[in-house]
Amino acid sequence: MEIIKNVRAKSPLVHCMTNYVTVNDVANIILAIGGSPIMSDEEKDVEDITSICNALCINIGTLNQRTIKSMLIAGKKANSLNHVVLLDPVGAGASKLRTETAVNLLKKVKFDVIRGNISEIKTLAGFSCSTKGVDADVADSVTDENLDSVIKWLKNFAKTVSSIVAVTGKIDLVTDGEKCYVIRNGKPEMKSITGTGCQLSGMMCAFLSANPDNKLESAAMAVCAMGLAGEIAKSHLAEYEGNATYSKRIIDAIYNMSDEILEKGAKYEIR
Repeated sequence: MEIIKNVRAKSPLVHCMTNYVTVNDVANIILAIGGSPIMSDEEKDVEDITSICNALCINIGTLNQRTIKSMLIAGKKANSLNHVVLLDPVGAGASKLRTETAVNLLKKVKFDVIRGNISEIKTLAGFSCSTKGVDADVADSVTDENLDSVIKWLKNFAKTVSSIVAVTGKIDLVTDGEKCYVIRNGKPEMKSITGTGCQLSGMMCAFLSANPDNKLESAAMAVCAMGLAGEIAKSHLAEYEGNATYSKRIIDAIYNMSDEILEKGAKYEIR
């Protein structure tokens, strides 16, 4: 499939209601893949902005009462226009407000994709678990030993919410309830920088909106592309270069990514 080629040809406009810790990197990675970002979370602005876009990314990383209302307004407008909508439930399980907000959004907005770490997704699925701030709890980690059982409940959750569910971590999982992509791209060093998950969510919106007939495959290939970018960026780090340079090299790798590079470097199986 020509997933990246379609993104660059169509240059989808992605409305990002993302957190202010990573907003600049999210914008840059959408630009790097060939899309166009726009950021707005003002209640009186979001409906108009969503109307002119192709996709909406809702990220609850720096949540407040003002933006909660704006997220609901934008989500409902995007649904009415049949736009791609993604939920990134950052820190769900870490606080009552974050968990309740994510659950309420799921009830009131139809999401094409829910993307988060394993602890966040387990929280939304109704499991009792804890988080390490906005990071997954080590006890929740997806391993080869528990892979089959995780895939089973993840597929069930995807069917329950009628959405593609993408879990990212050491082993990434992307499922629509029927098929599950098990992805093994990436580098441990990606945990040393802020925002790779937020960037992935924004980029995934561009992938899906440019490839509406292949949403599951587009979501899975967005995950592969991000992990592969981490691998390529790591291979280009020079001596004494650290996580600041690494973060920028990941965006550079996405800028130079092609379907051919992705096809050669993607590491996945389908279950």
